[in-house]
Amino acid sequence: MKRLLTATVLGLFLYTTDVCAQDEGRWTMAFWNVENYFDTQHDTLKEDMEFTPTGKNHWTAKRYADKRNKIYKMVAAMQWPVVVGLAEVENDRVLRDLCRFTPLRKQGYEFVHYESPDRRGIDCALLYRKELFKVFESRRIDVSDSSEGFYTRDILMVGGVLGGGDSCYLFVNHWPSKRNGAVAERHRMEIARLLLGLMDSIRQTHPRALVLAMGDFNSAPEEEAISKGLGFEGGCQNAVGFYNLMCKITAGEGSYKYKDAWSCIDQMIANRELTAEVFAPDFMLTDDTKYMGKRPFRTYTGMQYLGGYSDHLPIIVRIP
Repeated sequence: MKRLLTATVLGLFLYTTDVCAQDEGRWTMAFWNVENYFDTQHDTLKEDMEFTPTGKNHWTAKRYADKRNKIYKMVAAMQWPVVVGLAEVENDRVLRDLCRFTPLRKQGYEFVHYESPDRRGIDCALLYRKELFKVFESRRIDVSDSSEGFYTRDILMVGGVLGGGDSCYLFVNHWPSKRNGAVAERHRMEIARLLLGLMDSIRQTHPRALVLAMGDFNSAPEEEAISKGLGFEGGCQNAVGFYNLMCKITAGEGSYKYKDAWSCIDQMIANRELTAEVFAPDFMLTDDTKYMGKRPFRTYTGMQYLGGYSDHLPIIVRIP
């Protein structure tokens, strides 16, 4: 596994001045599936009982606070990106706690979030540094199918202006998992085609703007939802001028490990040929005692609390 940043002491990642953070991370954009960032309260409209103090995961206030703090530490380790797309956040409350009660507040982070119809209550969100990224538009894109009783996470679209005056349109995704087999694959294909149409429409209307989709696509670059749905059968560029920024990740590396195999189901798609990478500092990894090597240091495995960060590694792209 390639390391973008290596240290034995977590404090090395967190030591930075405001000036250093802006110089090194100002135009860094990131995405991270944070693995079940729930509060501790039961929402009667959601299937979230397992993430309560009396639920099977025994999700206490102490564990919640530790999860929140680990998210901010990862953002700090990435040198305070100008935007961070997030997957698997429950609601506004957990995002407010993250932005108000951690050092993210000092860096000026705000968030964009909409509730989606996912039955478990997990949504997509965008963190952004308000002094460096001015939001002028945001909306939720419904990709569920009520006629089939299929409810999943919305796509979050955010339009903004970077500090230098460049406009960009960001799409934060968390596509259906493979748990439902062929049904989920069909929905991923439909979402892919919808997303590509939306991105291409913006590209044509605003040809100078950066158009970037990020997220947990639950599909590797070679799988059909990406290769056919987004049109990357011929390689890293599709017919309408978008680039799969993760398609050159070396075999055996990735953002997610299933059993003994790494894959890059977390991806970035852009209308510019940029370099995206998996962010894999040592503190984010732990020994894989079953399949050898390393794996992400996750919060839970089944119902066993591990106290780690997430089952996914973040991905980052630097905008020149």
